[in-house]
Amino acid sequence: MKKFFASLMFAALLAPVAVAQGAPPPPADEAGKDLMAIVTLPARSDAFTEIDVFTGGWPAGGDIPFKYTQYEGNEFPGLHWTDGPEGTESYAIIMQDTDLVMRGSPILHWSMVNIPADVTGLKMGMTPEEKPAGAIYGPNYKGASQPYLGPRTPPGPKHRYHIQVFALDTLLPADFAPKTYAELIEPLKGHVLASGSVMGLGQEKK
Repeated sequence: MKKFFASLMFAALLAPVAVAQGAPPPPADEAGKDLMAIVTLPARSDAFTEIDVFTGGWPAGGDIPFKYTQYEGNEFPGLHWTDGPEGTESYAIIMQDTDLVMRGSPILHWSMVNIPADVTGLKMGMTPEEKPAGAIYGPNYKGASQPYLGPRTPPGPKHRYHIQVFALDTLLPADFAPKTYAELIEPLKGHVLASGSVMGLGQEKK
């Protein structure tokens, strides 16, 4: 039943999503896509390479409701993923806006590492204090050790926000406190067993 449910969710992620008539399409610039974590942190060549990721906050590829953005409540949308392969010791999550690149990488909105291997979901509306035991908030573009920071899309075309989940064969030190994106991903390199992502479209607030 679990495999059946996972396959249905994966199919939903791949299904095309209609864009509202008259809505600006996603930007054509692909620079950020080639720099996102799921590209620059490839899975080990000897490892299974894909897990399914989905959120209850919006359909895969669909518009992100304003309550999950900085324009309104900045609520956490909830996230679930299928089990990583054998050898998974922890999970890491990195959320990036691939249509806005600063200092050589897509804008970082949220990151969390050291999520226990037996955790495969974070509830909708999760407060910063409700993170899994042992999990560590990483940096976002506003500074170090920040909780979820939702989209704030500027006027113009919709931006693509990717929530990426990584199954790792390692557990980082309990005092791990990265201040930059580079510091965040450096200890993850060479430890990725599997990864997957879900994307949503952010839009300007009229």
